[in-house]
Amino acid sequence: MRRVVGYIRVSSEGQATEGVSLDAQRTKLAAYCVAMDLELVGIEADEGVSAKTLRRPGLQRALAALEGGAAEGLLVTKLDRLTRSVRDLGDLVDRYFGADRWSLLSVGDSIDTKTAAGRLVLNVLTSVAQWEREATGERTRDALAEVKRQGGKLGADALGWRRVEETDAAGRQVIVRADDEAETVARIVALRGEGLTLRAIAASLTSEGRPTKRGGRWAAETVAKVLERAA
Repeated sequence: MRRVVGYIRVSSEGQATEGVSLDAQRTKLAAYCVAMDLELVGIEADEGVSAKTLRRPGLQRALAALEGGAAEGLLVTKLDRLTRSVRDLGDLVDRYFGADRWSLLSVGDSIDTKTAAGRLVLNVLTSVAQWEREATGERTRDALAEVKRQGGKLGADALGWRRVEETDAAGRQVIVRADDEAETVARIVALRGEGLTLRAIAASLTSEGRPTKRGGRWAAETVAKVLERAA
């Protein structure tokens, strides 16, 4: 008889929804175990917790039961009780429910990863998750490339420059010269020209009371970045 640990969850909005309550989920899990000849070793619950993160106490206890050998599978009433994110589902499959690891069972979705049909359904879902990750990465790269092609600045403002509320024809914030910071850049270049090391320049800037871009203390690495951009 396969040992499984149940996991149930309700969000704050779903606690009173018929068929989704914790008691209703417990009943479904128990009945499913009887019908499928499974041993239900326990049920972990998250009450009033959204599925936006996997860092939920009840879910972490259920996963720990798998890792500790108390159960061989995780049982839920529906996959959306486990997570509503295909990305998070993909992460869970990679970490826990891949080949020759623990099994994932869902009553409402007719999934049992110990069966070929169950693995097929889950593979489709995780393939969608992988596609979503790759498509998002492609869209981000294409958008950044287009901004760069149009002359837009990527990343944080360099020392000596700052963004203002005014926008250009493309709707991007205009970047203007920051005179006080530009003086610091010129000072760094001058000190380097005198032969000072990066660490010595950082010490000089600190003693002169010149702030970094973020208002912190100067370090050799910070000075090196300024010089690289100023070259």
